[in-house]
Amino acid sequence: MAATMVGADEHIPIRGEDDIVAARQCARALAKRLGFGLLDQSRIATAVSELTRNVVRYAATGDAYIRPLEGAPRGTGIEIVVADRGPGIADVELAMRDGYSSGTGLGMGLPGTRRLVDEMEIDTAPGRGTTVTIRKWNRKRNR
Repeated sequence: MAATMVGADEHIPIRGEDDIVAARQCARALAKRLGFGLLDQSRIATAVSELTRNVVRYAATGDAYIRPLEGAPRGTGIEIVVADRGPGIADVELAMRDGYSSGTGLGMGLPGTRRLVDEMEIDTAPGRGTTVTIRKWNRKRNR
């Protein structure tokens, strides 16, 4: 559950429920530090929870990387990369549909996450694992 600082980036190994909480708290703390409002802090924390829960549920292990985006073309933001070495996603389009689940979940994880953030990219293939990158921009601070 230990988060390690790598420059301004946080790395949280995802192995179980405690790590989901650690990643969520880390993302919320960075969002607060970057001046995101309470609603966006909650959106970011929820998105991180969804992605890291998918790691625990489907891949058993993975990693979360959380970093600030400052001075980027869109201003101040936060980027979260969650990567696993699990089975991968065979059909990303299907997985992004509300209600679809390849397991026992409610099918809200990936589509719900997409609605909470400004940008989302999925790199996956069966047998190769999945890497999801999300970004949220601080509209309040970037005006």
